Order: sequence, then structure tokens, then C-alpha cells
Amino acid sequence: MARNKKLNKKRISPNTVALIGAVVITLGGFFLFYNFISDKRLKAYDYMNEKITDRQTEIYDVTTKEIASTNTNEEQIEKQTKYKDIENYIGYLEIPKIKFRRGFYKIDSKLNNVESNIQIIKGSNMPDITNGNLIIAGHSGTGWKAFFKNLYKLEIGDNLIVTYSGLKYTYKITNIYKEQNTGTISIKRNYDKTTLTLVTCTKDDSTTQTIYIAELENIE
Repeated sequence: MARNKKLNKKRISPNTVALIGAVVITLGGFFLFYNFISDKRLKAYDYMNEKITDRQTEIYDVTTKEIASTNTNEEQIEKQTKYKDIENYIGYLEIPKIKFRRGFYKIDSKLNNVESNIQIIKGSNMPDITNGNLIIAGHSGTGWKAFFKNLYKLEIGDNLIVTYSGLKYTYKITNIYKEQNTGTISIKRNYDKTTLTLVTCTKDDSTTQTIYIAELENIE
């Protein structure tokens, strides 16, 4: 009898089990909802950024008129402040095979980091520098900031496109290799070629990074 009483004391009541289950489900739903909202917010941010980059004068004029005609409207003033805080992209990276297109910022921008966007690595050269090397890093994995999550699908011969200063630079991947994820990488490229290098964590292996080397093929 004494043993049965001890066993009964150790059993978790059905109400406790139900409560734990409800908490787990709620937390799971929260994280899914957070990623969904973050992704939508990021897309809206990108949309405004592209509009300001491509049609800056037009949007500036419209916004100024709205503020001037409704200077007591706090919502419009707040909107204008948000627009002013958005920096312009200086170029775009496109990868047709995986339907990727994303803008990048100047190298000294506070938004030029992998926690906010794809990142231009210090020491890089812009595409208009002959025999230079533009190095772009990005997160892989999951979540809203995993911009390079599909790079693992790329192969030698695939095209990468950078739009910069009104010109389109088309590159072809010539080398793909891995290195240990130590915070530094070695660039194995032809120094007689103008190149583009992409860097991200290897799919399903956080201990290594995958490096994609592409050589310039065409300028339009």
C-alpha cells in the first residue's frame, strides 16, 4: 500500500500534462508567427527601398506635399521620418537559377551586415574595378535573415548578376569549395580576372563555409 501511494504521488495529473502541451503549442505558434511577420516586414521594407532608390525624386516630392498639407497629422509625420531613415541600395545581386534578387548597401553602412542584409566584406572591390573581387556574405539555414539559404543549389557554370552604377555585370561560377568556419576564409581565384565571391555556411554543416567564385563574363 505504501509503495502504491508513492507511485501515485509521482504521477503527473492530466491537467498538468494538458497545460504543458498548451504551453508548447503556444510557443511553437509564436515563433512561426514571428518569422512570418518578420518576412512580410522585410519584403515591405525592400519594396520601399527599391522605390526610393529607383524613383527617389518622385517619392520625395509626394511626401513633402503630404507633410506640408497635413502638418498636424502625427501619422504622416511619423511616416516621413521612417522614409528618411531608409538608406538607398547601391546595387543588386541577382541569381536567376534560384530566383534570388536583393540589394546591398555601401560598405560603411550600419545596414551592411549579415544580421540585417547580405553583407559586402571589407576589402572588396566594386564590379567596375578591373581584376577586383566583390565579396558578399549572407546567412543560410532558416528564418527571415537566411538570405543565402538556397545557394547550395548552385553549380559551376551558373550565372550571377550584379547591377551597379547603371550597369549589369554578369558572372559565371568557376569554382565552389568549403573551408572550416573559423571567421576567416581564403579566396582561391584567378587574379587576372574580375571576380565575384559569395560566402555562406554550408547546408546542414555549421562547422564549414561554402565559397562560390564567379568570373566576369559580360557587361551591359
